[in-house]
Amino acid sequence: MAISVSAVLLLAIIVVIMIRGGKMKTGPAIVAALFGFFLASSGMAPSIHRFLNSLAQTINGIKL
Repeated sequence: MAISVSAVLLLAIIVVIMIRGGKMKTGPAIVAALFGFFLASSGMAPSIHRFLNSLAQTINGIKL
């Protein structure tokens, strides 16, 4: 849960920065947000969730 909330917050900040910087217009940003919303309710959501959890665990396991 903490990973998904922080990921959503990070991605929201990135989108806002891209819109304000002129790299992304508001229309495509809304379309991308809606795509993510509908993707989350699709049958692919569990697979994406497992992949992101695996990726987070891999990054967490890296010893510097």
